[in-house]
Amino acid sequence: MSRHGVPPVAVGPKMPSEHLPLRPFWLCRRCGQPWPCGAAKLALLAEYREVPVSLFLYLAGCLHDAIDDLHRLNPSVMGSAADLFDRFLGWPARVACPPRAE
Repeated sequence: MSRHGVPPVAVGPKMPSEHLPLRPFWLCRRCGQPWPCGAAKLALLAEYREVPVSLFLYLAGCLHDAIDDLHRLNPSVMGSAADLFDRFLGWPARVACPPRAE
């Protein structure tokens, strides 16, 4: 406690508690994995549980931004459009519409 009875304010950067994207690199701020990482996917599924279409719309916007950011950083290392599509939009499609056993 300070002499005024107020707790001191922490100085320095805080570690984010959520798995959010670090732009323009599109890596997770917390674990450093390509975003959305596993923890981010679980959090997104929980957050958009009642409105899955909104999850797809949100991730489509993220995909658009990621393509712009990653291309601007280094066009030759950006990766294929198919890989980025799967990274952002492929996984929720597999969760929402799992393959049927025949």
